[in-house]
Amino acid sequence: MASANGHRPAVADQPGDVWDQRVASGLAFLRRRLAGDYDVDEFGFDPELTDTLIFPMLRLLYRDWFRTEVSGLEHLPRDDAGLVVGNHAGTIALDAMVLAAVLHDRHPTNRHLRLLGADLVFRMPFVSEIARKTGGTVACNADAERLLRGGELVGVFPEGFKGVGKPYSERYKLQRFGRGGFVAAALRTGTPIVPVAIVGSEEIYPLIGDIEPLARLLKTPYFPVTPTFPWLGPLGAVPLPSKWLIEFCPPIPTAHLSDAVDDPMVVFNLADQVRDTIQQRVNELLKRRPDPFGP
Repeated sequence: MASANGHRPAVADQPGDVWDQRVASGLAFLRRRLAGDYDVDEFGFDPELTDTLIFPMLRLLYRDWFRTEVSGLEHLPRDDAGLVVGNHAGTIALDAMVLAAVLHDRHPTNRHLRLLGADLVFRMPFVSEIARKTGGTVACNADAERLLRGGELVGVFPEGFKGVGKPYSERYKLQRFGRGGFVAAALRTGTPIVPVAIVGSEEIYPLIGDIEPLARLLKTPYFPVTPTFPWLGPLGAVPLPSKWLIEFCPPIPTAHLSDAVDDPMVVFNLADQVRDTIQQRVNELLKRRPDPFGP
C-alpha cells in the first residue's frame, strides 16, 4: 500500500537479502585478493584482510565470549599519533589482538592499533605472517618511531613474556617494564602515552605449570600447563569465558620532555609512572569485577 505522500514504505531486508549481500561481498573480496588489487604498507600491514577476516573473528570473541566492557575511549587521540601501553597476560597473548579489535571498533574514526611484538613472534611460521598482516612489527625503537612519526596509534606491552608467562598465583601483578624503550620512542617523537588497563586476560588460560624441557626443545620462553591444556588436547586451546574490562587512562604528555630523552632517570621515572597508573586502574577494575566469570 502506498503512503499518503504517494511513496511506498521501505521494505526491510529479508534474511535472504542479507546473505546475498554477504556472498557478493565475499566474492568481491576474493577477486581483489586473486588479482592483487589491495594495499600493503612498508611493514606488511594489510588493512582489508584485517578488517574482513581477522576482526570479525575477534569481534565474536570479545563481544560474546568475553562480554567485554570498554571505557575511557575519549582519552585516545582522534587523528594524531599515540602510544598505547598496556598490561600483558594470559599465557597466549590474546589480549593484544583483542585490544586492537576493540580499539578499531569503538574508536570514532575506527583507527588501527599498530602492535609491537617480540622477536619470537616474527620467527614463528604462520604467526609471523598474521602479525605482519594485522599491522604488527618488531618491538624496536626504530620501527616504533617511524610509525609514531607517521601519525599512527602504536600498541606496546612492556612486560613482554614476563607478563604473558607469569603463573596464575601472580595474576594482575604487573612485572617490570624493561629498560623503558617505549618511553624513549615517545619522547623522541613528542607522542602522548595512553596507559590501558586490561582485566580478564589472566583467567583465559590460567598458567599452573611450565614444562621446561619442552620449552627448551621448542626454543620458547615456557611450555604452558593449564587446567585444560594439554589434558584436553585441542580443546585445551579454547579460552575460558572470563569477563573482560578494558579502560583507557588519561594520556601522559611527553612533548615537554623531548630534551631529556637521553636522561635515564627521566625515562625510568616516566616508565614507572605508566606502570603505576596501569596497576592502580587494574586494582580498581578488579573491585568492579569480583567474579571472573560473572555476567
